[in-house]
Amino acid sequence: MSNIPSSVPEQYRPGFLPPSIAKQAQDALPGKQVPLNPPPLDDVLADGTKYKAAGKLQGKNAAITGGDSGIGRAVAILYALEGANVLIQYQPAEEEDAKNTKEYISKVAPKAKVELVAQDLRDEKGALELVDKIKKWSGGELHVLVNNAATQNEVEHIEDLPSDQWRHVFDVNIHAIFYLTKNLIPIIPWGGSIINNASINPFVGHPKLLDYTATKGAIVGFTRALSNQIVKEKGIRVNAVCPGPIWTPLIPATMTKESLENFGPSTPIGRAGQPVEVATAFVFLASADSSYFTAQCFHVNGGSAY
Repeated sequence: MSNIPSSVPEQYRPGFLPPSIAKQAQDALPGKQVPLNPPPLDDVLADGTKYKAAGKLQGKNAAITGGDSGIGRAVAILYALEGANVLIQYQPAEEEDAKNTKEYISKVAPKAKVELVAQDLRDEKGALELVDKIKKWSGGELHVLVNNAATQNEVEHIEDLPSDQWRHVFDVNIHAIFYLTKNLIPIIPWGGSIINNASINPFVGHPKLLDYTATKGAIVGFTRALSNQIVKEKGIRVNAVCPGPIWTPLIPATMTKESLENFGPSTPIGRAGQPVEVATAFVFLASADSSYFTAQCFHVNGGSAY
């Protein structure tokens, strides 16, 4: 399209698909970022410029689950650029991605304190262990909690959806959010922010992601109800971000060949999104700019779902 400025990266142009996307399929969940080609964009905006920070989170402590890759990584990077100290939880198997993220943050935001915590969140015990580590790291004051960690796996028919998978997806995607939020609220001060990563899927009903869609719908309900429960008394805002198709490791690790080959171009905007395009919403919701925003669901999806 001749009217697109030459400075716009190819990833932001309508019709873009990662080259050989079906061949990038990964076997292990939740997927690794290092092998992705091209790598997801964490801090390069759609006009080709680098993200410009303004100190919106200066001196804040932020904990991010699943912060080693994908949307969580981009959030961690932008938060650090904005002056926050960040604790990144990740699955023990994702050590390379976690170290890569910390190394990158040390280059672009050398003053930020970055803590890596390898912690499984599949049960309450693991979640409470993470809570203890966050309390110690933050000195008992956590300003932003980002519940981002999630898993999914496409299954075409409900008859073929294993009960173990159903329980696992609920354990990771919604039960962990409950455990973490319940036990960290006491150290979140007035003006703090809880941001849950939901999805566009509960609003459209992805037919191959029945369990995932159900958990993301639960996150939306949890977000709105919790906000209404605590915002007036505690001054803590609770919001959700609902992304559509975003180029992250979860995509090649969980989607079928057919889904991969149609990933993004079918949206009205004509492409999948990049993690930085979601992370900017997390910056807004964590900062004082959004002081009158609570119980809201921010749709970041290029005009539709898939």
